[in-house]
Amino acid sequence: MTVDIAPARSFRSVGQFIDLPFRLHAGTPWVTPLKLERRLFLSRRFGPYAKRMDFELFLARREGRVVGRVSAHIDHAYNRHHDERRGWFGFFECEDDPEVARALLDTAAAWLTERGMSRMSGPADFAMNDESGIVIEGHELAPMIRQPWHPPYYQGLCEAAGLEKEVDLLMWRIEVSDRDEMNPVLEEMAREAHEKHGITIRRMSRRHLRRDLDVFGEVYNRAWRRNFGFVPYDKHDLDQYALELQLAYDRDWFMVAEIAGEPVAIAVTIPDLNQVLRRMNGRLLPLGWWHFLRKGATIDRIRVGFLGVRQEFRHTGAAAALYVEHFEVAARHPRIKGGDTGWILETNRAMNRGMEAMHGRVEKRYRVYHRELTPSG
Repeated sequence: MTVDIAPARSFRSVGQFIDLPFRLHAGTPWVTPLKLERRLFLSRRFGPYAKRMDFELFLARREGRVVGRVSAHIDHAYNRHHDERRGWFGFFECEDDPEVARALLDTAAAWLTERGMSRMSGPADFAMNDESGIVIEGHELAPMIRQPWHPPYYQGLCEAAGLEKEVDLLMWRIEVSDRDEMNPVLEEMAREAHEKHGITIRRMSRRHLRRDLDVFGEVYNRAWRRNFGFVPYDKHDLDQYALELQLAYDRDWFMVAEIAGEPVAIAVTIPDLNQVLRRMNGRLLPLGWWHFLRKGATIDRIRVGFLGVRQEFRHTGAAAALYVEHFEVAARHPRIKGGDTGWILETNRAMNRGMEAMHGRVEKRYRVYHRELTPSG
């Protein structure tokens, strides 16, 4: 039986694209997203990346039955910033069938090659700050918000299709009880940050969240600029991010470290909405909205999504001050038991040493792959 690959552009085919993991991952730790949110995310008109990227969605079928999916996309902002011709694949889902996986990835590679790209990396849905990488450790664990989940055979499918490792992304698990095991140097550095360098920590406000995200964008664009996958946030990105964060906003966890009113570091930590999404089963109706409104009674874990310090202030202990502040906040939240920090690049020695000092343990590992492309004549 041959594998047929075709673009998914119609309302029905995009629906099939969205529905595939619901069938493939039923009964697994995978968490069902809201189908309406996925429709908007993939929209060529309303999607958050519609203006920044060229992309195509592909479905694989055998005898009319959907057996796999993938996207191919070009992030023009990424290529301008890094002066590269890199293309990406994402949203990879597939039955345990090497022929289907190779056909999907070859199709994505051909689409990117036709448009002059010299390397294909991924998966990234659509960007590295959304779901990215293939799960290679932690298959037995439920994903937190904006973490992917894949069955163990996905790694073999990708590597059999000729993809090679680019970099691993690490998720560190930290429990509230770990404070007793934390390296005491961190407490000393946090104390010095406040007493010697005058660091204070304030909270972002819901009312002024968009204004505070200008601060986030400034710190993020400086602190992360050398990281793999980095794309600077512009005004459009921050407008979109402010809308998304309104749903996850929790004042205690949105922090800005300042010296004399100047922002030097930020931490954006998000309650694990996946614990609520699991109960909603992909739909707002009939009772999904009720679970969301009562999310405070459900969520007991957090994800530290962003924690960064401007390069010129890394000597101040601002990171340690934010680490310790997270323990302080957790102590005031009787439901919060712990959470994940990351992802963190395996090559980011400073951040990984910081996680070790907090008595963290790597519990999930995601692999980003690449394939060299030969531009067509």
